[in-house]
Amino acid sequence: MKLMKGIFAVVLAGLLAACDSEQNYHHSVYMLVDTSGTYSKQVGKAQNVVNYLLGTLQPGDSLAVARVKSRSFTERDIVAKVSLNSDPLQVNSQKRAFAEKINEFAKTQQSGKGSRYTDISGGIIQAAEFLRETGAGRKTIIIFSDMQEELDYKTVRDFPIQLDGIRIIALNVTKLDTDNIDPRRYMDRLEWWEERALAAGASDWKVVNDMEHLDRIFAKRG
Repeated sequence: MKLMKGIFAVVLAGLLAACDSEQNYHHSVYMLVDTSGTYSKQVGKAQNVVNYLLGTLQPGDSLAVARVKSRSFTERDIVAKVSLNSDPLQVNSQKRAFAEKINEFAKTQQSGKGSRYTDISGGIIQAAEFLRETGAGRKTIIIFSDMQEELDYKTVRDFPIQLDGIRIIALNVTKLDTDNIDPRRYMDRLEWWEERALAAGASDWKVVNDMEHLDRIFAKRG
């Protein structure tokens, strides 16, 4: 009897290890899209990124897209989210439905007015929570923004955040008029975000403005 229990324990441990190994292969991506001020007009480019991601993600992977506005630490700002099924036919259907939601979101943003403030930090905290809950081995936050955070006087974000093991990609970081006058403002802004992300435990920080070669950033797996 003891022998059988021992064998069962070994087999169970092996199965659990296999499940963990499979789960750790999955990739979970959370994309934050800045909808504040004039940057909201860039949402068409963000839509192209989403379409690219949908083409690269595999069964078991997860994707969420959320807006960044005056206060962004809420699930209500998630525009669309999906965990891809293991059935390829269902995956294609899931991707089509996701793309349709993003298309509607893009139309709404391009015809509307951007939010007054930009709560990037709140969006990042919400993103990290989502990614941890997926249990994926690879976790990525994409921030589609000029990275200029502007908070109202009531919003509190000056505290440590947890980004352990999460890769951060700042995408399409457009330059402000003030950056053109003094480029140091742009460089200092990105340096501040990099230091904050790495201090919070992020596994990597990248700034990417070349929208023509997204494959160099997202295609690699494992």
